[in-house]
Amino acid sequence: MADPIAPFTGGVDRGPEEVVKVVRQVTLAGLAINLALSAVKFAAGILGNSQAVVADAVHSLSDTATDVAVLVGVKFWSKPPDGCHPHGHQRIEFLVTIFIGLLLAAVALGLVYNALVTLQVPHRSPPGLIAFFAALLSIFSKELLYRWTISVGREIKSTALIANAWHHRSDGLSSVPTAAAVAGAALVPGLAFLDHLGAIVVSMFILQAAWKIVRPSVEQLVDRGAPEEICRGIEQLAATTPGVRAVHAIRTRHIGSGIEVDLHVLVDPEISVEEGHRISEEVERRLVEYVSDVVDVVVHLEPYNAEERRWR
Repeated sequence: MADPIAPFTGGVDRGPEEVVKVVRQVTLAGLAINLALSAVKFAAGILGNSQAVVADAVHSLSDTATDVAVLVGVKFWSKPPDGCHPHGHQRIEFLVTIFIGLLLAAVALGLVYNALVTLQVPHRSPPGLIAFFAALLSIFSKELLYRWTISVGREIKSTALIANAWHHRSDGLSSVPTAAAVAGAALVPGLAFLDHLGAIVVSMFILQAAWKIVRPSVEQLVDRGAPEEICRGIEQLAATTPGVRAVHAIRTRHIGSGIEVDLHVLVDPEISVEEGHRISEEVERRLVEYVSDVVDVVVHLEPYNAEERRWR
């Protein structure tokens, strides 16, 4: 499975109001689909006597909670900077992303527990084919919803929307072993236990997706720096700026989907303050324009001393 929350390497910069509008449109559509799928799978699971499909319905229902979390959260993380939050509110998006991942993990653990404690309970009758067709419907509809949501999330650089997209895909993936287990149990009544095992396999998929969703957001909340290749690009671009003699003490951190850079630039000590200021502005302009996702740069000017540099 690909990494759910990969570093952004593109996307389109949109205004806050447009971002909120797009997130709401995509998430409301997902909410409607999740509610419909949950109802269909609950009914099919009960009528078709399938624990795996009922578990799958619970997973779809959990998607509605994450949809609501995104709808509420986008109002806050899209707010502009203010006196109390001079860097903006974008990190609220990380909190929403972590909430989605933890909710996924909780659902998965609940499904595992239920499958294990009922493993020895005999089925009154084998699962019916209605449950199998409900699982197939979930696979195709959630894959389409995943593809749409993640493409929009990457376009507007939203970690929460991408996390929600992977929640959609985990629901679709979970329906694959569900469909296989239901089909096996329906065709061979003596294999009814496959329905329980299918629910457990579903949960493993969900747990894996939850871990991959939560980990990057936690790392970014505790100020993990940008990837090494981005830091190398920052250093190279800053060092080749006209007037810059050397660069050091580069620090990066994530601010929402963007990257904030703090670095020290060494210039000739004889130049004027005005010239030094011009050089620092050019470093900032180049980094924001040419390095992926850099949104803010703080440049510290230092005098370049050739003798000191030689003995370092």
